[in-house]
Amino acid sequence: MKKWISRIVTWIFAAILIVMASAVVVSKASDGEPKFFGFQMKGVLSGSMEPTFMTGSVIVIKPGGDMNRFQKGDVITFRVADDKLVTHRVVDVLKNGQNVSYVTKGDNNQKADPEPVRAENIVGQYMGITVPNLSYLLDFVRSKTGAVILMITPGVFLLGYSILSIRKAINQLESKAAN
Repeated sequence: MKKWISRIVTWIFAAILIVMASAVVVSKASDGEPKFFGFQMKGVLSGSMEPTFMTGSVIVIKPGGDMNRFQKGDVITFRVADDKLVTHRVVDVLKNGQNVSYVTKGDNNQKADPEPVRAENIVGQYMGITVPNLSYLLDFVRSKTGAVILMITPGVFLLGYSILSIRKAINQLESKAAN
């Protein structure tokens, strides 16, 4: 029984180390914007879409596709003039021949955004998945301190546990040799 518990604890520490290392590597490799299976995770920086999603949450968007497909009520992420990303709800669709643009508004805002969003400025569509407060953790992971802590701490625990396991095995061998 102790042998199985020991193996389980070892695998748990190894899994934690791998998950933490992966989170740091993915975050760094994607310039701070984690991507999984074609979806992107974006941090919510303001309260303009509250209560749909709160400041500090992480939302999942699906990038790409036909950017002329959106309808009233869809939530889209788009680039504004200073290359900043904004996620707001489509409140109107403006069609001018082949050109499509969208009037957007934050759920918590009184008025629609001042400029319609052109289809080529859209990054992706909100997929209805929100993880509250995860943005704060991701910001910590992206920091040097966070990366060091998340990489080293599980490794130190795994190393310490390995040393204890080796020491226990040596003690068992010595007691068998003494008998």
